[in-house]
Amino acid sequence: MNYKKSTSSISEFFQIIIGIILTSLGLKAFLLPNGFLDGGVTGIALLVKTQVDINMSYLLILFSIPFLILGYFTVSKRIVVKSILSILGVALFIHFENFQTITNDKLLISIFGGLLVGSGIGIAIRNGSVLDGSEILGIYLNDKLGISIGKIVMGFNIILFGITAFAVSMEVALYSILTYIVAAKVTDTVIEGFEDFIGVTIVSKKYDLIKIAILEELGTGLTVYKGTSGFGSRGEAEDFDIIHSIVNRIDIKKMYKIINDIDKNAFIVEFDVNSVKGGVLRHYINKKKNKNLEILKASVQKNLEK
Repeated sequence: MNYKKSTSSISEFFQIIIGIILTSLGLKAFLLPNGFLDGGVTGIALLVKTQVDINMSYLLILFSIPFLILGYFTVSKRIVVKSILSILGVALFIHFENFQTITNDKLLISIFGGLLVGSGIGIAIRNGSVLDGSEILGIYLNDKLGISIGKIVMGFNIILFGITAFAVSMEVALYSILTYIVAAKVTDTVIEGFEDFIGVTIVSKKYDLIKIAILEELGTGLTVYKGTSGFGSRGEAEDFDIIHSIVNRIDIKKMYKIINDIDKNAFIVEFDVNSVKGGVLRHYINKKKNKNLEILKASVQKNLEK
């Protein structure tokens, strides 16, 4: 058990180091030489750097301290310790590494700078660390005021980019917004994964046929709930099965076609799924050799004959 924990911790810190390197590369090789900003605490440090001649490393540590103190009282101590080490790591890389400017094209700077910073932040968050204190502020205000973390971070950055437009220039502010959008999207993708899953709940009188069709044509797993009664435009409904399944977004249109071919009046609820573990998601069912599917088909055929 201790060996597994030790291996897991080593893996986490190794990945956090990769996140630190990517973030540092994005800042030093793209954003810093051109005065572009990212969002959050990093953005504040970058903005101040455009106005005063102070080393970026010192500014990053200085502006992170209040948020880390806040984090000490709002999130786990383990996260705070890892975040302190991560922020110090970014500061040290920026201070000692002399990454050469890769391009002077402003659009490329915004896109690739945001991509690298977002990748680094996302990898760090996935491994229990924070490279930017604005997320800690979001957690705190969410707990106190009930406002979503996303809205808090967005409001924080709107103020930051507004100040940038007045203090630096509108062009820098607009390119910085583009950088932030790219970084935020990449961060979300790294945290949540590249696969996008959709949950589907299906209510139909022809539930048996729909179950078989989904299993045969999509090969995804199903969860079936027993519905005892319901009310709709046709009055009270009799007992029926409620089908619940999760599919990759690319399969959702095929799912709708399968259901529509069997029952055009089926009631379908679609919803986003943030995280999925286990189960049958990637066509694990062997549609030709699955004995349970054959048993299900035989059972449905008997019900239809009654």
